[in-house]
Amino acid sequence: MASAPTAPGRILGADSELAQELVAAIAELSRALSHPARLQILQMLTCKQTCLCGEIVEELPLAQSTVSQHLKVLREAGLIKGEVEGTRSCYCLDGENIQRLRASMDQLFDRLERASGCCC
Repeated sequence: MASAPTAPGRILGADSELAQELVAAIAELSRALSHPARLQILQMLTCKQTCLCGEIVEELPLAQSTVSQHLKVLREAGLIKGEVEGTRSCYCLDGENIQRLRASMDQLFDRLERASGCCC
């Protein structure tokens, strides 16, 4: 017999500890990390340990508009933050949000690990 579908925004076996906003944050983070170009951008920011402006576009084999779209996704997920300096936008890692997002992912994987091995 097939199991009942999970309600949108809920994780199997989730209880009140795993709030809707936690699920949304995990989904957004997963989406942001799902593209190789975005992972490359994060790696560049990690290696430089400083804000980058035009260097991101110069180092990736992508159009400026494509890089801008990837930066937007990373910013919306809370992985990076940006500042406008004249006609340039500069980006750096958002350490505070990264810690919060990591805690969300750790919580999810802790729950998954505890639940593994309970069947099959």
